[in-house]
Order: sequence, then structure tokens, then C-alpha cells
Amino acid sequence: MESNYIAISYGQLALSALLIVVNLALSVALRLGLAQSLLIAALRMVLQLLLIGFVLEWLFTQDNALVVVAIALVMTAIAGVSAVNRTRRRFAGIYWHSLLSVLTASALVTGFATVGIIRVQPWYDPQYLIPLLGMVLGNTLNGISLGLDRFMEGLVAQRDQVETLLALGATRWEAAHQTVREAIRVGMIPTINSMMVMGLVSLPGMMTGQILAGANPIDAVRYQIVIVLMIAAGAALGIFGVVLLAYRRLLSPDHQLRLDYLVKQ
Repeated sequence: MESNYIAISYGQLALSALLIVVNLALSVALRLGLAQSLLIAALRMVLQLLLIGFVLEWLFTQDNALVVVAIALVMTAIAGVSAVNRTRRRFAGIYWHSLLSVLTASALVTGFATVGIIRVQPWYDPQYLIPLLGMVLGNTLNGISLGLDRFMEGLVAQRDQVETLLALGATRWEAAHQTVREAIRVGMIPTINSMMVMGLVSLPGMMTGQILAGANPIDAVRYQIVIVLMIAAGAALGIFGVVLLAYRRLLSPDHQLRLDYLVKQ
């Protein structure tokens, strides 16, 4: 199949802005109070994507591992901070927990995919490394945010039960393992739901983009399968890591529940 695509001009891009009128009309007609938020979100989205487009255009011309790794670390740091910013409660060290979990999960998964599966040469080729890392980070931070928030809220809601078990001689794991399991399960739900209907209800953006660019649909599907499995593995590792770190922080080695460490935002 000939590799070809229809480029979109800035004029056509401006024309697409009419689509947001649908959202604005609904907000005004139903008095949802979302018009300002929609406009700000749309403007931020456009500016951020245009900016990253120019950055990627420059980055793809680079043949320096240090530059590519530096960009990857910045992306990872932003993902780690963003994951915590979505939670309703915080504790000292929560940002470091999130950063460590995101960094470990994304590095292991993206490294294995680029070196062991796709076999990119060189391994730091930004055309492959940065987009793959970005997709893993986006889904991992969502999972971490959901899992972390559910774990902290679960401990608060089940405080009496957990403290009773601890008072009766249970270890911190015996008292809190159900909350840990539920938090990890909740964090994984969006990824699992997306995988269940992929190809039947939804066509993934990455695969659609490749097809529009002229790639063979079967080749695009193979790439998409690899990416979805990367996302699932990255989310699982990230959620497990951050929930386990939070568990060790909020339940002391002396088997005490330390909800006094939590601060509600």
C-alpha cells in the first residue's frame, strides 16, 4: 500500500473549531455552566498540542541520547506530579512515591518494547521512544491516580475495621490487604474496559493515525496490539508500586494505622 496522507492546513484546523460549538450550545441550553471551562480546555489543548508538535519536529532530528533521555525524564516527572494532583488526599512523600512508580513502570515497559520487541536502532530513536513512552505514561498516571485515591479513601472509610483488626493482633497486611487489592483493581478497570471493546466499539487513535498516514492496516494492528499490552503492563506495575508504597507509609512497621499523615485537599 502506498504511504500517503492528506495534510491538514491551518485553515482547515481553524474550521474544526466549529465542532466545539456543539458542546457550548449544550452547556448554554441546559445551563450546565461548562462554557468557560470548555473554551479554556479547548484553547489549552490546541496550544499544548501545537507546542509539542514543534518540539517533536525538532526532537526527531536529534541524534543525541542525552537530549532524548532528558525529554523522557521531563515527561515522566510531569506524569508523576499530575497523578497526585488528581487525588483528594495527600501525605508527605506522596509525590516521590508517584514519581518512582511512574519512572520504574514506564522505563521497564518502554525499554522492553523498544529494545526487545520492536528492536529500535538506536534504542533512543525519538521517533519511536517518545510516542511509545507518552502513551504508556498517559495511561499509567490515570491508573495511579485512581488506585492511590481509592486506597486512601478506603482506609478512611474502613478505619474502624482496620484498627479493630490491628488491636486484635493482626499484622498491617492482614488488616489492609483487602483495601490494597480493591485499590489495584479500581486502578486497572479503565485499561481492562478499553481492551475489552477495542476493535469492536473503538478504533485506537494510534492505529487510526497510522492507517490515515497510509500504513497497511495489518501492520497498524500489530503495532496497536504491542502498545495496548505495553499500556496494560505499565499501568499494572505503576498502580501496584504506588499503592504498595502508600500502604507502607500509612500503616507503620509497628502495625499502626497512621491516618494522621493524610491531609485533605
